[in-house]
Parts: sequence; C-alpha cells; structure tokens
Amino acid sequence: MTALQQQAQRVKEASFTLALCTTEQKNNALLAIADALLAQSGAILQANARDIENAQQEGIAPAMVDRLRLTSERLGAIAQAVRDVARLPDPIGEVMEGFTRPNGLKIQKVRVPLGVVGMIFEARPNVTVDAAVLCLKTSNACLLRGGKEAFLSNKALAVAMQQALASQGLPRDCISLIEDTSRESANEMMHLNNYLDVLIPRGGAGLIDAVVKNATVPVIQTGVGNCHIFVDESADLQQAVNIVDNAKTSRPSVCNACETVLVHAKVANDFLPMMQKALQAHHVQIRGCERTRAILEQAVPATEQDFATEFNEYILAVKVVDSFEEAILHIRRYSTGHSEAILTENYAHAMAFCANIDAAAVYVNASTRFTDGGEFGFGAEIGISTQKLHARGPMGLKELTSSKYIIFGQGQIR
Repeated sequence: MTALQQQAQRVKEASFTLALCTTEQKNNALLAIADALLAQSGAILQANARDIENAQQEGIAPAMVDRLRLTSERLGAIAQAVRDVARLPDPIGEVMEGFTRPNGLKIQKVRVPLGVVGMIFEARPNVTVDAAVLCLKTSNACLLRGGKEAFLSNKALAVAMQQALASQGLPRDCISLIEDTSRESANEMMHLNNYLDVLIPRGGAGLIDAVVKNATVPVIQTGVGNCHIFVDESADLQQAVNIVDNAKTSRPSVCNACETVLVHAKVANDFLPMMQKALQAHHVQIRGCERTRAILEQAVPATEQDFATEFNEYILAVKVVDSFEEAILHIRRYSTGHSEAILTENYAHAMAFCANIDAAAVYVNASTRFTDGGEFGFGAEIGISTQKLHARGPMGLKELTSSKYIIFGQGQIR
C-alpha cells in the first residue's frame, strides 16, 4: 500500500465516524475552525507571504498571484463564511420523499453523505477551507490536493482546521491534505476508487481536462468560465457600463469574470467609448473585431482564439453584432456553460435569452460575478459545476449529498 493509499484509508475510516455525528457536533466543529483560523492568522499569513514571494519569483501572472494572496480581511471573510455554513440547515437525514406501497412497505428516500470527497485544485487557498467546511457540514470526509504555488498556505490552513477538529473530539483525518504536490500524486489520486466516492477538480482548463480524461474515480466537473455579456439595443447604457466594469475588473482571475462583451450595432457607437473609459482605470486591453476597432482606436485585433479564451487577466474580447440572434449564436459557439448575461430593457429578449442560452447561470441585467456560493446564500461553495448530472452551478451543501432508500416492513416477502 502506497503512502497516499494509507492516507486515503485513514480518511475513509474517519468518514464512518463523521457520518454518525449530530448536527450540533458538526456545527461546534465548524465554529472551532472559524476561531482557529483567526487565532492562527499570523502563521497562516506568514506562510502565504512565502507562497506569494515564491510565485512572484517564478514569474506567475499578477492576476494569478491575486488568487493566491491572503490578507487579514480575506482571512476574516473566510472565517465568517465558515460561521455562515454552521448556521445553514443540515441536509443530512432529510426525508426527501416517503410513501407506502399497497403491500404495506413504507419507503423513505433519505439524504446521506457522499462519503469521501477528493479535491484537486490550483492556487486558491480559500478553496482549502471552503471544501473542508462544506464537506464537514454534510458529513463527508475530504482528501485535498492543492497546487504547489499555495502549498505552505494550504498546509497552515489544514493544520488549524485539524487542530479544531481534535478539540471537538472528531478525527483529524476528516480533513486531510496531500503534501505531495507532484504530478504523480495527482495521477494516483485519480485512481483511488477504493477510497474516494467522488473527485472534484477546480482550476484551469488544463487541470479540469486532465482529471476528466484520466480519472477512474467518478468526477464532478467544475467549469472553465468563458463568460459573455450581451449589451442589447435597448440596454440602459450607463447601467451596462457599470455591469461590464464590475464583471471584468472586480476580480479578473476568477471563473465568473466576464471575458467577452457582445454589443448590438445600434448602440455600439455610444456604448463602446463609455465602456472603454471605465475600463481604462484598470488598464484593460480590449481585443476587438474590425467594427469594434473602427470605434475604439486603442483596441487591438481580436483573433478567433480570443473569443474562445478564459483570459483570467485584464483582457476583454469585444464583438459588435447586428442582432439578438447573432449574439445567441456566438455565445452558443464559444460558451463554456458557466455564466452568461444579457443587458436589456426588452422583456421578450430577456426571456428569449434565458430560454436559448444553455449555461449553469443565466443573468438579466446583472453581473456574472454573482455566480458564487456565498452570493447565492449557500455560505460557501466547493466549485461551480458546468455539467448536467447531479449538480449544476454553485455547489453548496445539497450538491455534496446522495440519497438512499430505507424500507420498513412487517414480514413482507415477494
């Protein structure tokens, strides 16, 4: 048995204990975790500073460094999110439906944990906490493997959470971090069928594709976010500027950031200069189609690949379209099924957009940046699923559960 198999075995054994915990026990553990994150903030931020320094020396892009960075404020927000999860209803044990058969059998469909959740993710230390606490609340043990860029941060966070678990009498292995960040450990994790019930990748397209193609453990696919905003001819243009600015610049490194703006030709001459002026504060590079560049001299030519790219940077692809239908066809072609938005005052167009666009989240007159478990009231999220089986969109507590049937009889035989 390899070292990773031994670790996974301990996590699986811890999952049996966790499955029997009461809601009160889990909530107490969650509150202890929130307190521990703040109590150990000095050590956590010191570890994160070393990760940041290493990342900068490696020449990692500034937007990606931002994903990695923890601050006192961000750590405080993470701790608050943990407390928010503690306050949420516990889905485990919920009777989803119940009925009695003509033969007298009483059948209940009950919500249960998945068991052991594996996570492979990149340079987002907050994911370590989000995944751990959502799993804990739903009585799932978790085996976590972060990227090398965030290793020191992840280790410090895991130590704090494990100490909190122990203080509440729960097994430390309910939350377990793989310390080997090599490609070999990821490959081995993808084949831990005897220990993991599900594997969730969270990161860039390369990571997600590798897990989907190579894993033998069942995978919930979280999505790359090539998100679009369509500015319809009836849009409130100042409102549209504010929404595009927020969706692109508030945090460009995340998957719900806008990557392409489509603008109806009837408003392009008015809207595009307004948009460019707002985006200039963040030095956003606009990569535009020929018609966009005829209006915005500073725009650079957009390639076919630009319209298919999740930039995760201060880069925005822009295209002028002649009709609502052309916008729909463009989004259908390039969408990754994450988050898509229309800005319009035309009710028929709003409803048609919602009906025609196949994505996990579809917005009318709002920023795509709201596709987030916390913003949806889930406390946190373990990822944004862009697949259609089991879970879709921000994955909160219920998406980390399965079900089983419990049947009560009085001696019935078939």
